[in-house]
Amino acid sequence: MPVTTESIWREFSEQLRAFVRRRIPGDAAADDILQEVFLRVHTRLETLKDVRRLAPWLYAITRNALADHYRRPPLASLPEDIPAGEEPAGCGKTEQLAAYLLTLIRCLPEGYRRAVELYELEGLTQKEIGRRLDLSVSGAKSRIQRGRRMLKNALLACCHYEFDRQGYVIDASRRQACCARHGLCDS
Repeated sequence: MPVTTESIWREFSEQLRAFVRRRIPGDAAADDILQEVFLRVHTRLETLKDVRRLAPWLYAITRNALADHYRRPPLASLPEDIPAGEEPAGCGKTEQLAAYLLTLIRCLPEGYRRAVELYELEGLTQKEIGRRLDLSVSGAKSRIQRGRRMLKNALLACCHYEFDRQGYVIDASRRQACCARHGLCDS
């Protein structure tokens, strides 16, 4: 039987959750880390060379996710009442998501907003961003990564998204009332 993310989940999720829970206070944080672990497992499953080494491989991924959790500074909260951006009539979900993402970028704290704009919208390298914002290359990289993480958290807090293999949004469902403002989700 081939090893799949689903089969790994069935066999190891409870053990890994207990492992994480012993190291992280709070069920929600432990669940977030476990979700990150299985996202990593899913995206890196093809790198597993020896199925007999599955358990140590999973625990290594879990330890790395825990280390990443403790390395991250607390994320700044985005405002609750993010204004809706102008959206072209008749655009698809991907275009609506892009328009909403621009609105979210404008709501980021200044340092993160500028770094994300320069990298994602203007196409500057991290080295160029560092020079422009008077940061080291690693400082620019950190700002970009943290800004992206804030954007991701804001998007996922609002809606649940489903993507196709090419990364296009194929469906979105509401988690909060903000979805009605940006028009991504059907009722």
